[in-house]
Amino acid sequence: MTFNGYLYLLYLGLLTLIISSSVLMMAAAVTDPTTLVDHTSLNRSNFPKGFIFGTASSSYQYEGAANEGGRGQSIWDNYTHKNPEKILDRSNGDVAVDQYHRYKDDVAIMKYMNTDAYRFSISWPRILPKGKVSEGINQEGIKYYNNLINELLNNGLIPFVTLFHWDLPQALQDEYNGFLSPDIINDFQDYAEICFKEFGDRVKHWITLNEPHSYSMGTEPYMASHNQLLAHAAAVKLYRTKYQDSQNGSIGITLNCHWFLPFSNDTLDHQAAQRALDFMFGWFMEPLTTGEYPQSMVSFVGNRLPKFTTEQSKMLIGTFDFIGINYYTSNYAANIPYSNNDTSKPTYFKDTHVNLTTERNGIPIGPRAASPWLFIYPRGIQELLLYTKTKYYNPLIYITENGMDEINDPTLSLEKSLMDTYRIDYYYRHLYYISSAIKLGVKVKGYFAWSLLDNFEWMAGFTRRFGINFVDYKDNLKRHHKHSAHWFRNFLKKD
Repeated sequence: MTFNGYLYLLYLGLLTLIISSSVLMMAAAVTDPTTLVDHTSLNRSNFPKGFIFGTASSSYQYEGAANEGGRGQSIWDNYTHKNPEKILDRSNGDVAVDQYHRYKDDVAIMKYMNTDAYRFSISWPRILPKGKVSEGINQEGIKYYNNLINELLNNGLIPFVTLFHWDLPQALQDEYNGFLSPDIINDFQDYAEICFKEFGDRVKHWITLNEPHSYSMGTEPYMASHNQLLAHAAAVKLYRTKYQDSQNGSIGITLNCHWFLPFSNDTLDHQAAQRALDFMFGWFMEPLTTGEYPQSMVSFVGNRLPKFTTEQSKMLIGTFDFIGINYYTSNYAANIPYSNNDTSKPTYFKDTHVNLTTERNGIPIGPRAASPWLFIYPRGIQELLLYTKTKYYNPLIYITENGMDEINDPTLSLEKSLMDTYRIDYYYRHLYYISSAIKLGVKVKGYFAWSLLDNFEWMAGFTRRFGINFVDYKDNLKRHHKHSAHWFRNFLKKD
C-alpha cells in the first residue's frame, strides 16, 4: 500500500494538521460552565413514541483482539504498525478498549443508561480473514457477533449493524487497491451476504457503509467514492432480492456532513455554501436519489469525475430505506474565485472552490472541542435535517453519530475526568434542535451518540476522549460512568 493509499483512510477532520501544543487551549474552550443551560427541560417524552436512542461504536476502535479468534489483518492494523509515527501517541487498535472480551460488561452499561439500541460495525477481516469468501469464512468471528447480538437482544437492545467502518481486509488492498478498483463490488456483496445470512434473522437495521466521504479523502477520492456507491447499491439489491421479505429488516447508508453557513451575504458565498454541501453530502445523496452526481461537481471536476452507466444509475436510485447522518460541526463557506493561472495539480479541495473557516471577523462559529476540526454549533444539525427533508424528498433518517471530545489528560484525578458537564450541554442542545426539526416535519426516527466509551480515535490514537463512559487506560481498561452517562440515564427514563 502506498502512502497515498493510506491517507484515504483518515477521518476527514483529522486531515487537519494536529498541533499538540495548541490542543489543550482548544479543549479549555468547552469547559466554561457559563454556557450551560437547564438540562431538565428536555427528555424522552419530547420525542415521538418509538423514537430510538442509542450509542455508537466501530470495530477497529473498540474490539481489540486483533490477533485472536481467527481475525485477518485490516488496513488499519497494517498502517498503525508500519507507521506508528503517524498516530499522535504512536498507539494502535490491537487491544483498543477490548470489547471483544468485555462485550457483556459494555451491554450492561448500555442497559444502565436506559438506551434502546447499539450501533456497532462488523470487522470484515474477522468474518473473512483474506477478504474473500473463496479464501475461507471464519466461524469464530461469526460466533463472536452472534454472541454480541444475542446479548443485546437479551437485554432489550436493538442491534444496528454497519457492514463497513473503514477496516478493509489488507488482502484486498494488496490485491487490487481496495475501493480504488471495481473488483471490490463483488467482494463486498459476498461479505454482506454472509452477514445477512448469519445475522439477519435478528438484525433488522443494516448500514452498508460508514462515511464514504471520509474514507475517500487523501487518495483519488472520486474513484473510491464511485466504487463505494456501487458496492452499496449491489449489497442493497442483494438484500432486497433475497433477504428483506423473509427477515423483515431495513437497510441504509451513513453519510457525514457538516452544516455550511455563507461567510457573508454575498451571492457568491451563498453559492459556495451550497457547493460545499454538494461536495460533501450531495456527492452521495444525488446518486442515491437521482442516479447522477451533483451538477456543481460535474461542472467543477469535469472528466475526472467517473460516470455511471445507465444501468448503474437505475440500480443506485432509491437504494436506502433510511439515511444515517453523522453530524458534529459546522463551517463558514467563502467562495474562491476560479483562476486561469493555476497550473498546480487539481485536488478535491481545490475543485470545490470553497474556503472553509471556523471563524468570522475573529469570532469562532462556536466553542472548540479537543479535535482541531470540531467547533460546536448545535443549530447546524437542525439546518442539515431541514435541508435533507427539502432537497432529498423527506427520507427516513437516523442520526447515527453525534458527539464531542475532550483531551485525554492523564494528570486529572478520576473524579475530575468524569465531570463532563460540557458534553451534557452538547447533547442537550443537539437533541433540542433534533426535536425541533421533527416538529417541522423531518422524519428522524432515532439518535446514536458517539460514543458509548472512550476509544481509539484513528490518527489521534488515545489522545481524545469521545466517550460517555470513561475508560481507564492506566487501570486495566476499567469503565466508569461519566456525568453524561448519568444524565442520559435520567433523560431516557421511561414512565
